Amino acid sequence: MEGTTLPAAVVRWPVHRCRADLVALGAEAALLVLAVVVGAVLNAREVGLHADAAPLYATWRPHLGWGTPAALLVAGAVIAVGARWTRTAGWVVLLATGYLTSVAWTLSLALVDGWSTGFADRLTAQAEYLYEVPRVTDVGATLAGFTGRILDFQPDSWSTHTAGHPPGALLVFVGLDRVGLGGGAVAALACVLVGASVTISVPVALRALGAADAARAVLPFLVLLPGAVWVGASADGLFTGAVAAGLALLAVRGWVAPAAGGLLLGGALYLSYGFVLVGVLALAVLALRPAGRVAALLAGAAGVAAVVAAVTVAGFRWWDGYDLVVERYYQGWAADRPYGYWVWANVAALLLSAGPVLGPALRRAVATLRRGGYAPVPPSGPAPGTWALLRRPPAPTVLLPVAAAVAVLAGDLSGLSKAEVERIWLPFAVWLLVATAHLPPATRRWWLAGQAATALAVNHLLWTVS
Repeated sequence: MEGTTLPAAVVRWPVHRCRADLVALGAEAALLVLAVVVGAVLNAREVGLHADAAPLYATWRPHLGWGTPAALLVAGAVIAVGARWTRTAGWVVLLATGYLTSVAWTLSLALVDGWSTGFADRLTAQAEYLYEVPRVTDVGATLAGFTGRILDFQPDSWSTHTAGHPPGALLVFVGLDRVGLGGGAVAALACVLVGASVTISVPVALRALGAADAARAVLPFLVLLPGAVWVGASADGLFTGAVAAGLALLAVRGWVAPAAGGLLLGGALYLSYGFVLVGVLALAVLALRPAGRVAALLAGAAGVAAVVAAVTVAGFRWWDGYDLVVERYYQGWAADRPYGYWVWANVAALLLSAGPVLGPALRRAVATLRRGGYAPVPPSGPAPGTWALLRRPPAPTVLLPVAAAVAVLAGDLSGLSKAEVERIWLPFAVWLLVATAHLPPATRRWWLAGQAATALAVNHLLWTVS
């Protein structure tokens, strides 16, 4: 076997513990049913959920499309041979095949809603970034004056998504337009191509952190990610790929790659204000590095600082934008959406994006800490006292999902993510799925079928196009 595998206690997990997985699955189902029923009641009472198919931002509309047979074909192929094939394929072939299959899965799901509505025109609505692209004639002036247009109810206010994010998100699409790659279809394709790259970034990170076998086990679950419904196509798919690449570079040995990772993660701060929470995952990756943690930390921090300094000098101050975005947030639907519903219904939405495997996988990952679920002991042995956890942290398949869960919990409790988290939390969902490495090999095909069924049900029963 290649690299460091999961702890032996995890590999020999007793069969009877699968019953606990069914209990976790039942709890997920109960939460989802409760969120749907309570959401329907609140909508009937005209409470301002602003989500007709709560807990998802969608409307009920059963339909088929010419992407349907393609999606079924891709799902069937991955379920049939994916888990077995990933154990033996060459590394480069594995990553290339996983990536191309993820692209096919995402495009197929998008095309269930049709070429125009489901893909080419999805990013051209008034609320989206492309609406503002023609209005950007000077990037420097846009950065310097960006905060002045965040608040609503003024003649030159930014549209919803542009106002709700730092300027980097808008400038990505401005850049595509300026190099001749403008239009909704190209923008949507960019989101899909970058978003699917998590099937490369996450396994690369795991392999660099000494969990090569886990990287192979996780790959099929990243390919059949139910959240691909929103990767194709929303800007959050592009954000997800960018964040994953930055974190993967932090894991690679040396200091050059971590410096590049810092640049990417610094840029991510200007894609979404919520990506300050990615810092939790970044620290987890650095703690898991087998060597060169201090050098990687300094290199990554330098990369982040360089981006922040450059954008600040150019005229946009992140902290000012954040303060104004919070105000803008409550100028809109957030003022109506009840925190008491969304603070727990968001979790149900996350389950539909990450898939039903999430609960059982996380349960197994956390439980392994009692059964030797730690990273390998350094050659010098574990350090005593308070440094013991740093010298011998939990295994990557435990610490990374836990770090992602902490970030999600913080975002949820903040009240600044009421609804639509099925796409907003995609950058964290892909790291939560790292816990699937703890599933018994004999059960993985069934869990993959559940993941695919979730995506297909959401995409065919609901109209997720905003």
